[in-house]
Amino acid sequence: MNRRRFLRAPELARTAVALGPLAALPLPPEEETPGGYSLVRVSRRAMATRFEIALPYGTPDALDAAEDALDVIDAVEDQLTVYRDHSEVSRVNARAASEAVPVSAELFDLLRFCAGLTLETGGAFDVAVGSLIKAWGFHQREGRVPAPRERAAAMSAAGMRHVVLDEKTRSVRYRTAGLELNFGAVGKGYALDRAAHRLRTNWGVESALLHGGGSSVVAVGRPPGDPRGWPVRLAHPWADGDSLGTVWLRDRALGTSAATHQHFVYNERKLGHLLDPRAGRPAEGTAGATALAPTGAEADALSTALFVLGPAGADRLSRLRPALGAVVLPTGADAPLTFNLGPPSFSPPSGRCDPSVAPAHAD
Repeated sequence: MNRRRFLRAPELARTAVALGPLAALPLPPEEETPGGYSLVRVSRRAMATRFEIALPYGTPDALDAAEDALDVIDAVEDQLTVYRDHSEVSRVNARAASEAVPVSAELFDLLRFCAGLTLETGGAFDVAVGSLIKAWGFHQREGRVPAPRERAAAMSAAGMRHVVLDEKTRSVRYRTAGLELNFGAVGKGYALDRAAHRLRTNWGVESALLHGGGSSVVAVGRPPGDPRGWPVRLAHPWADGDSLGTVWLRDRALGTSAATHQHFVYNERKLGHLLDPRAGRPAEGTAGATALAPTGAEADALSTALFVLGPAGADRLSRLRPALGAVVLPTGADAPLTFNLGPPSFSPPSGRCDPSVAPAHAD
């Protein structure tokens, strides 16, 4: 489940004003944004990727607001990363097997949120899988197949079922030694939520698009002149230049999970870094999964669960969560399956809707 590795040091870069939709997240060539608009774009390295905040040109104090929001992302990384010994999560991982560890309100709320989604997804999403991530070598991006005994030991030290959350003392305790939290499957979306909240509350921003590496996106309001929302093109997981369609985000978030880049080949099988916590091994059968949800944390977490569960799980979750939209591409399939999505929030790449991949339940 470690689809995001947190970087150690941020770098700041300002980019020039750009015209039209975000170049990093473009519409298909035949699509045009009504009237066009200009954007101020500010980016920074964090969590091993590039975060970018785009604000309509003319937004008051746009550069200062964007950099303040990026500071929030830096602070979230410093709290959640497992690659810095001083982070709050690293300190919890080091102590919680031997004692109850008091944590900040923000981390406690995030853990409650993650615990709830673990139950809702039947364990397909789980942040207490640091032992498995290390056993499979993805902690340092050096994938390998663990020996059966090592994998069994990692499985016995994984899972939110071993994490005790005490509401009264706001503390965390692990029931088993060797358990480690790893927020790689939710951290970017959560950080974007916090950054978007800062833009709204401290700077009065009503229109912005934030993304981390293109795989986690949070939309504030809509862009000028387009009531549908911010256009985001879904890249095909293996066919460069191809698209799975375009979604429009308005006060909504998107998360995408795929093992396109982080994988290794073993016995002629491609094993990716997205782990199925229930089986203790890389998930198979899904090439890519995208979730649209009210928040970035939900979108990230649910896209991971959708990747693990595949179309059947996507159908179940989308029925339980009417606000969840999903695009799932099974391995070897020619076209994606969509759930709770349809015009005007989604357009297939051709602009036509193939009946075989029509939305299971249209908005």
